[in-house]
Amino acid sequence: MRNLLFVIFSSLFLISCQKKEVVVLDNEKINNAVVYANGLSIEKYATYSVVKVANPWPTTSEKYTYVLYQKGAKIPTDLEKFTAIQVPIKSIVVTSTTHIPALELLGVESTLKGFPNTSYVSSEKTRALIDQNKVREIGNNQNLNTEVLLEMQPDVLIGFGVDGEQNTYQQLQKNGLNIIYNGDWTEQNPLGRAEWIKLFGVLYGMEEKAEAIFKSIENDYLEAQQLAQKATVKPTVMCGAIYQDQWYLPQGNSWAALFIKEANGQYIWSETKGAGSLALSFETVLDKAQNADYWIGPGQFTTFEELLKSNPNYAFFKPVQTKQVYSYSSKKGKTGGVIYYELAFSRPDLVLKDVIKIMHPELMKEYELFFLEQLK
Repeated sequence: MRNLLFVIFSSLFLISCQKKEVVVLDNEKINNAVVYANGLSIEKYATYSVVKVANPWPTTSEKYTYVLYQKGAKIPTDLEKFTAIQVPIKSIVVTSTTHIPALELLGVESTLKGFPNTSYVSSEKTRALIDQNKVREIGNNQNLNTEVLLEMQPDVLIGFGVDGEQNTYQQLQKNGLNIIYNGDWTEQNPLGRAEWIKLFGVLYGMEEKAEAIFKSIENDYLEAQQLAQKATVKPTVMCGAIYQDQWYLPQGNSWAALFIKEANGQYIWSETKGAGSLALSFETVLDKAQNADYWIGPGQFTTFEELLKSNPNYAFFKPVQTKQVYSYSSKKGKTGGVIYYELAFSRPDLVLKDVIKIMHPELMKEYELFFLEQLK
């Protein structure tokens, strides 16, 4: 009897000492991976993720929900009404050059099967795929080639829109294509824009890699921001250029204005409200910005000759006289696409470093400008 009791208690002890296996139920939420982006939410569960996209273009308050599930996952009945896509995906069509960097950063650019207006793509990696006819031309965003898309049958099409006209996407959805709207460009926080790489991370089953990439960008951005605070002067900055008799420049809550602020500079129109553009007369801009220290982003101009040929009165501005004019339009891909428009949203850390280098060169002596370039 004593031996029997010993065996029983020994067995119970061994069982209690064994490491318990943690079982995560399908419907038990693990985390929400998004921190900065206002228009994106990713709720991670054991075998599926719920992705929510809000305000993918400025004129809508509509929200879209997608369920990205692993093979064999059990999706709760209350989620069955939403678009469900099995992941990881193996093929994709994107519709904005701002989507290209996320694919390349994750190393999945070879899964890109179609793009509208392929000549706009600047990246050497994706341009090589286009030149090899591995990425098909699908028209343009206002008139996508639905026949080609239905023939291709990509796992996902990442939609991009600037207004509520979504008839083509709705037609494609009715014919079985999975559409996910991307609103990265409507984010006002630079890190919020970069954080949309996490959407592509969950599509490809690369959540950890996407998180690590974003974390590196975030750390570099915040370190640069802290470095800029060491500057002892706060130079004044003007932006924009004349187009059809109006000078268009960023409003005070815009992306461009924020970078100047983060770089410890003083944007001359920082007190204006809004995230779009102001349209002012030449005289109004001259009166307020004639003695600015720097001119960053003079439209499409890349040389002083172009600038002054367009309007000789630009010569009245101090930055033109001191040669302190910097453009993001100088660096282009081989088919003419501006690299800044494609990559800057994904790499706000490099944009911020550029602006700091221009205004506070003493703080970044070894750094070379990446996007911006001094007019020649």
